[in-house]
Amino acid sequence: MFSDRLQAGMEVLRDTCGRRGVGPLLLIYLFVVKAAADCPKPQGTGNIVLTNEALLINNFPEGSVATLECANGYVKETGSGITTCVDGNWTEPDIICIKKDCGPPKPQPNMSFNTSGGTLFGDMITVFCDKGYQISGSSFKWCYATGWSGRAKCKIVTCDRPAEVANGRSSWDSQDVPTYGEIIHYHCNEGYTLVGKDSIVCGESGVYDSQPPECKGVTVERITTETLTATPTPPAQEASTSTDPAATAHRDKTITPPAASPSAPGGRGILSGEDRAATTGVTSTTSFQDMRDGAVDVNKDIGYTSVIVSVICISIVVCILLFFLHKFLLKRKGSYDTREDLKPELLQFQNL
Repeated sequence: MFSDRLQAGMEVLRDTCGRRGVGPLLLIYLFVVKAAADCPKPQGTGNIVLTNEALLINNFPEGSVATLECANGYVKETGSGITTCVDGNWTEPDIICIKKDCGPPKPQPNMSFNTSGGTLFGDMITVFCDKGYQISGSSFKWCYATGWSGRAKCKIVTCDRPAEVANGRSSWDSQDVPTYGEIIHYHCNEGYTLVGKDSIVCGESGVYDSQPPECKGVTVERITTETLTATPTPPAQEASTSTDPAATAHRDKTITPPAASPSAPGGRGILSGEDRAATTGVTSTTSFQDMRDGAVDVNKDIGYTSVIVSVICISIVVCILLFFLHKFLLKRKGSYDTREDLKPELLQFQNL
C-alpha cells in the first residue's frame, strides 16, 4: 500500500512538472505519506511484554517486526510472540502465556508442606516440622518467578541441662544439652531413698515431663517401724531364755500359794481374800518384771518407746487373764462363799 501511494504521488509530480509552487507541495505530501506508514511503539498486554531488543528500537516503519515474550512469573505455552507493522498497525501476537508452576518444594529432613493453596506463581504454602522439631526461619514459602522463596530448617528441640539433686546423681554426663526424647535417670546415694520418678524425659516443647526426684534420708522412726513389721515379738517363754543375770534372778523366784486347809470340801485348796491378794500382787509384779526384762533383752535395739508400750500391753493382758481366772475359780467353788474353811480357826479363836 505504501508503494501504491508513492507511485500515485510520482504521477501527480509529472503532471504538474514545470509549474511553480508544486515542489513544496510534493515534499509535504511525501512526509505525510511516510509518517502514516510508520507504526507506534508496540505495547504489551496483560502477561505479555516486549523483549529487551524491541524496547531499544524507537522507529517502526511499515513492515517492521517486533518480538513479544511472557511477563515475569509466566511461561510461554504456545506461539512465537512475533508481531508485524502493517498499514501503521501491529498484527495480533500469537503467543499464549500461563503462570509458572513452582512444583513441590525440595524435601528437607523432618519437614513437610501444606500445598493445598496451590504451587503456581504467587501462591503460598505452609511449612511444618515433625514432632520434637521446631522451625528455624520462615514458616511460609511463596512461589516467585525464580522459584520458592523463604529459607527454613527444622531443628530438634532441646531441654535445659538436668537439675542436680541433693544426696544423689543423674545419668547425664555430657557437656551438651539433652534433646527431644532423651531420658535422664536418677540414683540416690547409699542411705537415702528416692522419692518421685527415677527418670525424666525431654519433651517436644523443650520441657521435661516431670520434676526431678528427691533423695531423702532414712529416719529412725522408719527403721523402728520396719523392724517391728519384719520381726515378730518373741513370746514370754522365749524371753525367759535370756542370759541376763537380772532376768535369771527374777525367774529363779518360786511363788508358792498357801496350803489348802484340810477341812476344805473335796480336798481343794481355797485361798483366803488376803492370800489371793498377795498372790495376785506377787504374780503380777514378778510377771511384769520378768516380761519387761525379757523384752528389753531381746528387743534392746528397737527403742525405748516400743519397749515401754509392749510391756504395758502385756501387763494389761496378764491382769485381765488373772481376773477371769479368779472368776472361774469362784464359779467352780459355788454361787456363794460359806467361809466353811475358816470355821476351825474361828472356834480356836473363841476358845482362847
